[in-house]
Amino acid sequence: MPTFTVVPVEDVEDGSNSGAAAGGNRPISLGKIFSEEQEADSSEDPFSGDDNRRESSAFINPDMDTETYYEGKNMALFEEEMDSTPMVSSFLNKLANYTNLTQGVREHEEAEDGVRRAAVMVPHMGTFIGVYLPCMQNILGVILFLRLTWIVGTAGILGSFAIVSMCCICTLLTAISMSAIATNGVVPAGGSYYMISRSLGPEFGGAVGLCLYLGTTFAGSLYILGTIEILLLYIIPPEKVVKETTANDMRIYGTCCLLLMALVVFVGVKYVNKLALVFLSCVVLSIMATYAGAIKTAIKPSNFSVCLLGNRTLKNEMFEKCAKTDVELWNLFCDSPYLNATCDEYFALNNLTEIQATPGVLGEVINDNLWGNYGPDNMVIERKNLSSVPAEANNDKLKNYVFNDWATYFTLLVGIYFPSVTGIMAGSNRSGDLRDAQRSIPIGTILAILTTSFIYISFVVLFGACIEGVVLRDKFGFSVKTKPVISILAWPSPWVIVIGSFFSCCGAGLQSLTGQRVLLFVFGHGKANGEPTWALLLTVGICEIGILIASLDHVAPILSMFFLMCYLFVNLACAVQTLLCTPNWRPRFKFYHWTLSFLGMSLCLSLMFISSWIYALVVIVIAGCIYKYIEYKGAVKEWGDGIRGLSLNAARYALIRLEEAPLHTKNWRPQLLVLCKLNSDLEVTHPRLLSFATQLKAGKGLTIVCSVLEGTYMTRGDEAKKGEQNLKAAMAAEKTKGFSHVVVSSSLRDGFSILIQSAGLGGMKHNAVLMAWPTGWKQDRDSSVRRNFIETVRETTSAHQALLVAKNIDHFPANQERLKEGTVDVWWIVHDGGLLMLLPFLLSQHKVWRKCKMRIFTVAQMDDNSIQMKKDLQMFLYQLRLNAVVEVVEMHDSDISAFTYEKTLVMEQRSQMLKQMQLSRTEREREIQSITDVSRASIKRKKCSSADAPPLYSQSVVFSISSPNERLRVKITELIRLYILSPSVQAQLIHDRNTASHSAANDKAAGATSDRVHMTWTKDKLQNERNKHKENMAVKDMFNMKPNHSNVRRMHTAVKLNEVVVKKSCNSELVLLNMPGPPKNKKGDDNYMEFLEVLMEGLDRVLLVRGGGREVITIYS
Repeated sequence: MPTFTVVPVEDVEDGSNSGAAAGGNRPISLGKIFSEEQEADSSEDPFSGDDNRRESSAFINPDMDTETYYEGKNMALFEEEMDSTPMVSSFLNKLANYTNLTQGVREHEEAEDGVRRAAVMVPHMGTFIGVYLPCMQNILGVILFLRLTWIVGTAGILGSFAIVSMCCICTLLTAISMSAIATNGVVPAGGSYYMISRSLGPEFGGAVGLCLYLGTTFAGSLYILGTIEILLLYIIPPEKVVKETTANDMRIYGTCCLLLMALVVFVGVKYVNKLALVFLSCVVLSIMATYAGAIKTAIKPSNFSVCLLGNRTLKNEMFEKCAKTDVELWNLFCDSPYLNATCDEYFALNNLTEIQATPGVLGEVINDNLWGNYGPDNMVIERKNLSSVPAEANNDKLKNYVFNDWATYFTLLVGIYFPSVTGIMAGSNRSGDLRDAQRSIPIGTILAILTTSFIYISFVVLFGACIEGVVLRDKFGFSVKTKPVISILAWPSPWVIVIGSFFSCCGAGLQSLTGQRVLLFVFGHGKANGEPTWALLLTVGICEIGILIASLDHVAPILSMFFLMCYLFVNLACAVQTLLCTPNWRPRFKFYHWTLSFLGMSLCLSLMFISSWIYALVVIVIAGCIYKYIEYKGAVKEWGDGIRGLSLNAARYALIRLEEAPLHTKNWRPQLLVLCKLNSDLEVTHPRLLSFATQLKAGKGLTIVCSVLEGTYMTRGDEAKKGEQNLKAAMAAEKTKGFSHVVVSSSLRDGFSILIQSAGLGGMKHNAVLMAWPTGWKQDRDSSVRRNFIETVRETTSAHQALLVAKNIDHFPANQERLKEGTVDVWWIVHDGGLLMLLPFLLSQHKVWRKCKMRIFTVAQMDDNSIQMKKDLQMFLYQLRLNAVVEVVEMHDSDISAFTYEKTLVMEQRSQMLKQMQLSRTEREREIQSITDVSRASIKRKKCSSADAPPLYSQSVVFSISSPNERLRVKITELIRLYILSPSVQAQLIHDRNTASHSAANDKAAGATSDRVHMTWTKDKLQNERNKHKENMAVKDMFNMKPNHSNVRRMHTAVKLNEVVVKKSCNSELVLLNMPGPPKNKKGDDNYMEFLEVLMEGLDRVLLVRGGGREVITIYS
């Protein structure tokens, strides 16, 4: 077998090739060798003179270093993308050097010479050696030699033909599906596990792979039990270690045999592989001997005969002659050897009959064996066409007859027979050793199934046509001198079958222990040569469980379940891939169809429940537990499995169906678009916003968490990806199920607009936007925060989407908190489609808010009947199936207070000031610093005011102003202070401002002098003075302005409503308020934020809710 030595290759720096020159043992880079050759060629080139350099001087600078300049000049156009898009030559070179052998499967038995090398075996086996013969060896086994005759005798020829046909068709359909999967690309070592995991995903692959491992391990138990059964019954004398039961003999001898086989496997797998051909030769010789014996019976029947007492079959192992004169036979039924002895009544009334055990093909036994002969436990095997005299049964003498060791029925026989057709994966499991796996696996596997199917079906016919029915029903051959029933048909000697079946079972048991320990190679290495010792010990332990069962007939249905589960998923994988029509599904094997795979899957499932519905449920539960465990732990890699493709197709189909008809109110649920803000480190600023989204959704519906970065995607693409990863991490931490996306836009406003318009897909688009209240909008020098918020409100309204704005979102409870009591208050001012009442119900579904009670407040005007409103609202809530306490709050008309008037005036003056203040950035910073100084001086003077002065209006602020610029600055200072400070301080400063103006006027009238200043005016000075005069007049108009009547009314509403809400809901856990819309005229945007601030003043957790313009809750079912 040719081998290659693979040595790690590293690039060698210049001047480091001395090691290679010394001994040639040091690896040298191919690139270095080629570069040296190029240098040698260039030095020897006779056409490298000055003429050539002059010819190329028009394109290349001759003064540059040619050694570095000419390097890689042919592909210089693509050199910047070589890392991501390699050259075609290097790509093809990687494909040519690809090996599909996995690490850990190679043999390490050969001695090493001290240098760390790995001998890589070149795949060399073809179809016949690599696939056909291994499948034949695994399919033809213990059931063929020890149980097929009993199945034919019990189920009859027709019943056995049905059993064999069902099982063979099942494996043939599975082989077709497996061939399609195996030829859809390269299949490395791993066989069926690799195919299923890459087709259905790691969860299914792990579950089915472990089921296949357990099935093959129990198959080792089956082969060992078969070996011990042949050894104890047919080879050595029946010298039992334990005298009570045969089951204990099976356990003791089986355990010893298992330990011996494990020792052989541990010492060296190469010895097992060398003996594989010997074991297969035993199987082939046994089959040939059986066919030869069947032909011989047509010429001359065999010498084996059966002794019948009446119509009952006797065990003839204790006597030589079938006659009552035989002393040994007489002693079995009589109490003494004399003629006057007392004998069994049935023995005395019936005669002995001796018949041929194998009448031959020309006999008429085929008619008797055509139908089944099922019976209960301990039923004596009788020949139907013989008459007998009935007599009272003597239980002590029943041991002399051949009887059923347990009840027989059709489904039992299916479970016992199916292991005889397993082994079709033997070829695919050797895929790493095949020369052309895509060609060898389909041809070899299907030919092996067809060959073995022919053998089984022909054996069913031959057994039914050549062997007597009572002998066929004798499971252990007690009626033919304790020989395997199949051996009495063999030629030239029954020992051919006995020895052949013995070595066949031994070889199959060794192969099971050899192959399955590699599946658990992950458990570690037990010795230096890399043998998976711990995996071998685990395999031996599981195999011992099967041996302790001590019954071949009980172990066979167990491994049938595991193999059927594996075959079921192979068919499912092929059917899924075919139906999905994925672009990567291009198998070279064309003789498949999804209906065949579906039929094979259905047949596997049917055979599982036909064999044993209890075992079937247990195996399904085991596979399900393994699947959920792998899903819970999470798959390390993504293999592009078919289940993901199935999910995509299902999602596409569902999205198209959602688009066919408009959404009904009963199916409405909040699909949230959560607008998150990222800080400078690209971390989520308000993680509680995600917690609240989780609590609101309770894990249901759609959640899209988005953020916007300002800039261009070319410059901030990496930051966008990092931000998206941080969003996913925050969502995982807050247990928010949904999707995340980060958009890079030229401005935040455009980014939010893009998300609101285009987030989601089809029927899974969002219908509600969740965002946090911009708490620092007043202190922000730039008005972009305010404008972005207001434009977001307008866009959600235009898009008919609901809007949820959370104030103090960082104070909201986390997912780990539990609110033991409290209320969720809903202030239903205007009807918004019922969203206000639906949200508390959704929150109550989460464990955080589950113990909070719901209260609904509504406002009644003077002309409303508050009592009737309360009754109507209670009835409405009853029809909505909502439990809530209803309260109607009456708001009487009242005069507008001075506080409201002054608050509105301050708000408008601030807006007017911001519009007229046209300072540059440097001047603005300087003015802000002076504003800060003046504000601090004013606060200090207020602290030093007299104690008997009236509160809030006790002290006047008088400034000594000597120039118009200073006068303007002080007035601007007062306005900024009015804007920043609290309402009470604002009222005080308004009084100070008025007092200061009055004092300054009196001083001017009283202290005016006749001094005049003579100034020389220029054109620039004149223009500057006019501008200053305009500024002074603007500020003067601003101080003399009166508040707008509409703004006063709105402020009055906000103040009065806030007073009522604070009074009723100041201690509630959450307050839900109707969010008024922004003014249609954008000139009022500056005042809109003030109204909302006044409305929420004094409340901790507030959720402003604005409906999307449609009904979201209904009273109908």
